[in-house]
Amino acid sequence: MSQGVAPNYPVIGDPDLAVAKRYDMLPATAQGGSQGRTPDENQTVRNVFVIGPDKTIRLMLIYPMTTGCNFDEVLRVIDSLQLTEKHRVATPANWHPGDDVLIAGSVSDEEARALYPAGWRAPEPYIRIVPQPRA
Repeated sequence: MSQGVAPNYPVIGDPDLAVAKRYDMLPATAQGGSQGRTPDENQTVRNVFVIGPDKTIRLMLIYPMTTGCNFDEVLRVIDSLQLTEKHRVATPANWHPGDDVLIAGSVSDEEARALYPAGWRAPEPYIRIVPQPRA
């Protein structure tokens, strides 16, 4: 906690490197635990996994040792995953909570009319833009 902020989400410590080896972040032949390893030997263990309630991996980000993790992006993606799971929408590139969203391509126009009676903007037939659902 060198930055003065305690995370409010699970963080896995892996001192024996069991998780790192199991998920191919390190070669299976890597010996021992994290003690005594150099930063160069551990540089591939810079992964972020977002795992859904159904225990499936919903997101994987792998950062090189020379690049800091963008927590704002991780939180943005989690917000998007939760929103799109609850409402049949998709979030466009650079979306942030409160921005307009897209009606998911799997939703027919007939279904969309029931879900969004106020209608939508459609700059292309396959792009249907609506305000972000709130409930």
